[in-house]
Amino acid sequence: MEATRIRLAEGVYLTHLPARKFKTSLLSAQFLTRITAETAAAQALLPAVLRRGTVRYPDMGTLSARLDGLYGAVIDYTVRKKGESQCVGFVASLIDDAFTPDGEKLLEPVAELLGQLICNPTTKRGLFLPEYVESERTNLVDAIRSILNDKREYADLRLLQEMCDGEPYGVSQFGDEKTAETLTVERLQETYVGLLASAPLELFYCGSAEVERVKEALLKALSTLPRTIVRSLPRASHHVAREEVRRVTDAMDVTQGKLGMGFTCGSDDFSALMMGNTLFGGSSNSKLFMNVREKLSLCYYASSLFHWQKGIITVSSGIEFQNFQRAYDEIQSQMKAVQDGKLEEWELTGARSTLCNAYATIGDSQSKLENFWLGRVATGRDDTPEELAEGIRTVSSERIYEAMRTVSLDTVYFLKGEGAEE
Repeated sequence: MEATRIRLAEGVYLTHLPARKFKTSLLSAQFLTRITAETAAAQALLPAVLRRGTVRYPDMGTLSARLDGLYGAVIDYTVRKKGESQCVGFVASLIDDAFTPDGEKLLEPVAELLGQLICNPTTKRGLFLPEYVESERTNLVDAIRSILNDKREYADLRLLQEMCDGEPYGVSQFGDEKTAETLTVERLQETYVGLLASAPLELFYCGSAEVERVKEALLKALSTLPRTIVRSLPRASHHVAREEVRRVTDAMDVTQGKLGMGFTCGSDDFSALMMGNTLFGGSSNSKLFMNVREKLSLCYYASSLFHWQKGIITVSSGIEFQNFQRAYDEIQSQMKAVQDGKLEEWELTGARSTLCNAYATIGDSQSKLENFWLGRVATGRDDTPEELAEGIRTVSSERIYEAMRTVSLDTVYFLKGEGAEE
């Protein structure tokens, strides 16, 4: 699929993804800003409050009625982290023109409503409604607390926090509970004004409409968007390896231990590291899954993730407390096996197939397409899914081993039970 990215205004860009195979169209508006511990919670709260209503449709009831009148169009707010950028905004789904009664055009009215949510939210005396802010702040705090209830997600987050301590990449997309609880109407209003004035705004459209029509609809919808000096978005810097491995242990009332391990990559060979991680722990045919989990039964689960934006690989595993050292040693052993090239041909073939299939299926979903291109824009990459797949198909085993030999252990995180021994 050919993607076209054009400038609409100062710091406002449209990525047009033409597609006629879907019965719906997707329209997305995302503000991008550097994620920090001080601003993450307020920026995560903002789109939820904006979604509560506009000047013309001041509450959820009237807003929902308007969407129902547009043949059940849906607009959801989104909060995501891409690299070291926080992306907040809205994603709209609407029936494509080819499938509406009498060919009724829905792009323009949905774009207009999207513009109203961004530029003309419900306010009273120039401030957000306190009841809207309080309600959505409670929801945000609950969302942050729910991470603690999912111990696997919590351990993964704690590993990143410890590994990337002092770096934006270690900040949760929702911010922290303490900051979220203290957010005020005034603070949120200040965040809103700053975001509209100076944060890059990325727009995405996937559907059958021509690019000029989409451009005109969005220019009209966002004609009142106030812009001053748009801040440039700094790119994520690669994590610098520690001289000594950092080791952190937390104790909680849990029945299953969580072992997380963070590795720093010293190579910029994207395709080789993607393959290396997939061989190590990124698929159901990986070393971690086949050996540490299945063959040795040392883990309830064991997988790895390549954070290409940051140049790190993280391992997530669930273990019995007493198996900490054995699991730790075996994970290290499997990493060394990949680095030493101790792989069968079927492993290489399977890893290539896994990655190429993943890239091939991006075009089967509008939400996957939007999420993929948002990630590329936010992190400064411009390669397409087809180009990424070609890179995987052509990367040699020698390149894979060479890239993986630059990978070194950086941080170890262990969540154990209270009173449990390692």
